[in-house]
Amino acid sequence: MSVREARAAVSRAFGAENRGRLLERYFADRPFASAGEAWKHVYRLLLWIDPTIGLAHCYESDKSQPGRPWYERSLRFHGWLSGQLGSSPADLATSVDWLFRQAANDLARGISERRAQLAAEQRAPYEGQGFPEPGEDPELEALILEALSPWLREKPPRSVLRDLAEQIHEYTRLENKRKNLVGEGFEDVLAALLQRLPRSRISSLHVRSYLHEIPGFFEAPGGEKPRKVDLAVLSGPERRRSLVTVKWSIRADREEQFGSDFAIYARLEKAGNPFDYVLVTNEFDPARLSAACRRQREGAPLFTRVVHVNPNGVLAAYGENLRQSFAKIPELVEDRRLMSLEDWLLRLQLERGEAE
Repeated sequence: MSVREARAAVSRAFGAENRGRLLERYFADRPFASAGEAWKHVYRLLLWIDPTIGLAHCYESDKSQPGRPWYERSLRFHGWLSGQLGSSPADLATSVDWLFRQAANDLARGISERRAQLAAEQRAPYEGQGFPEPGEDPELEALILEALSPWLREKPPRSVLRDLAEQIHEYTRLENKRKNLVGEGFEDVLAALLQRLPRSRISSLHVRSYLHEIPGFFEAPGGEKPRKVDLAVLSGPERRRSLVTVKWSIRADREEQFGSDFAIYARLEKAGNPFDYVLVTNEFDPARLSAACRRQREGAPLFTRVVHVNPNGVLAAYGENLRQSFAKIPELVEDRRLMSLEDWLLRLQLERGEAE
């Protein structure tokens, strides 16, 4: 197995084809019966436990450490989610992060032995020269021994310490893959839910398609980079188009991109017909959520709808005694300017009309 093949194995485990296979397996065991269940599937598949605090991730890790305000909010969210998923707080980790854990298992099965074989072949010319073994990390090994020494009768063999250090490093490398999996994985999970939506009014669904592949849009003029759309949904007898930008979190650079993307979509629309511009997110920051809900273009909201996986989870994290930007979110939820995933999906079902 070459280095290129090893890298390809990593890409395959976390890539779109394997994600699709895993989602088919997940939903085969857990049928999607109603829009009200959708948010639970999203969290079971994608939400993870922040290893630095041991709690369900809802905000940036560095700002969620003990002693900081978001640690308390993370505690509240973790408790709320445990109750909603029928888990104890201690066991919540086994109820979430399914997609990442399965992809990691596929990677471990597919690459560990072959990587060891490749390493042995590459190290052969240096046999007997005292080169460090893969995974050797004296500082990490010393930390492990210092922490465990009160419970150890004797020092473990170096090979055991080396294997443990390698497993820790592999865990860290896998965690770095999470960004890619959550980014496109969120799009895939939403697409899987939309495809399985009972009594759906959806007539066509496009995932990570170029804009010109969606009915009613021109191809970008020569020299201009083609623009991809995270999700595009055509629904109802009129095949109303919803261009959906899917972002687990909203960074500052993404906020700027929202407006420029819409400007391109509007410019390349063929006949001046209306289309919905929808944001689906799991952002918990009140200022970012408020900005997305209130952002304007030509005197109208930029987004037709801003959809959160579950606004109740956001409110649970915030707690009581809301001030400043936090106090705005309950108003946005009440006005349904910040809409739940459940409500958005209900709009795409047969019993709900466009007038709503």
